[in-house]
Amino acid sequence: MTYQEISHHRLVSQKLYKTSPISPQEIVKHLGAMQAQDYSMAKWAIGSRCDATEAVIEEAINSAQIIRTHILRPTWHFVSADDIYWMLQLSAPQVKRFTASAGKKYGYDAKKLDQTNSKIEKLLSGNNHLTRDEIMQELGIKKTSKEDFLSAAIMMNAELDGLVCNGRMKGKQITYALLEERVSKPKSKLTKEEGLVKLALKYLESHGPATVIDFSWWSGFPPTTCQNIFNAIKLQLNSIEINGQIYWFKTDSSDENSFRESVHFLPAFDEILISYKTREASILVEHQSKAFTNNGIFKPVILENSKVIGTWKRTMAKDHAQIETQFFNETENHKKAVLFEGIKAFENYLETKIVIE
Repeated sequence: MTYQEISHHRLVSQKLYKTSPISPQEIVKHLGAMQAQDYSMAKWAIGSRCDATEAVIEEAINSAQIIRTHILRPTWHFVSADDIYWMLQLSAPQVKRFTASAGKKYGYDAKKLDQTNSKIEKLLSGNNHLTRDEIMQELGIKKTSKEDFLSAAIMMNAELDGLVCNGRMKGKQITYALLEERVSKPKSKLTKEEGLVKLALKYLESHGPATVIDFSWWSGFPPTTCQNIFNAIKLQLNSIEINGQIYWFKTDSSDENSFRESVHFLPAFDEILISYKTREASILVEHQSKAFTNNGIFKPVILENSKVIGTWKRTMAKDHAQIETQFFNETENHKKAVLFEGIKAFENYLETKIVIE
């Protein structure tokens, strides 16, 4: 197997090879957790994999079929309501180390954070959905500067404790609500090992082929822990070796050995790049600095036949969306052909006219 074949397998496993008729929630459930700090772009990450419009995906989030919260690495993710509790139980202890450190800088130790949680629970009880600023105002906490991350640490801690998650959108503002008022809590729990096995199998089915280090990066668990889990489930997996690296995958897809021309305009922080520690299968090393930075900022990318060939950005106007593109190796004919095929899906998703710059 070559890098080209790996990138094609990933296109299939990530539901990008063919637009799927399944629901937005099923897309999120398949992928496990989808990075979602850029809310607008994260919705398109779902939309690029199914037939749903932005309005339909927004409704799935508002109705708590899809939850947006901090999970796995210390950043926002989309996760299915079906997976939220076991995944929080598994990953929250390690992610809380970051919130504990941030809280202590402002005099909030574990005891004070627990006391704050109790106050937040009272504020949100009864399906009351409030923005972060509204919650901080009720708590009497004032933001003193742009460097003051106390409110973020408080709310992230409440998320990781399973107290809050995203609420319904209030106009264009994101709100918080009580998780148990949005999603019923299951009676049974998984052990840590059971949770890790479930997470690893879900990752390899939806992101494979991938290495142990890829899974460690995506999940946030140490490489040694991840290697032990892969050893435990290796009889359920397939593997190949390239340049001394073992790539694992679990797939039942009939599309994996077929090929067709495809172009995708994918959002910033899309799983096709960010879910792997090394990304040479999808983008040439010499082009990587044009698509993402060393400090973790990922641009929207153009994918042709599973390879990243350029970047793009959008600007929303009243009655249309304006798209600007930048190709790594640009030729006018190639540019026109790619734009014609690749932008149509985004136009259908937005339900608005696309204008190319």
